[in-house]
Amino acid sequence: MANHKSAVKRIRRNEAVKLRKKAQHKASRNAIKKLKDLKSKKAAEKLFPNVASMLDKLVKNNIIHANKSANIKSKLSKHISTLKK
Repeated sequence: MANHKSAVKRIRRNEAVKLRKKAQHKASRNAIKKLKDLKSKKAAEKLFPNVASMLDKLVKNNIIHANKSANIKSKLSKHISTLKK
């Protein structure tokens, strides 16, 4: 068990941060999945900027690596380009 007041606070804060990061990561994964499941090119193009923005925010908050975000965005844009109207 923690011996200092600051250590107790740090434990509480770490748990809150962990839950927030987990929620953000899960929300972005669901958005990516939703985008991959779309059959309409128009709908996918409309959703893509939101997903890309979510990924950029994850990178900014050190939840995922910048290269992973770039790879995901690249694969999604490639997927969108293969869709039919």
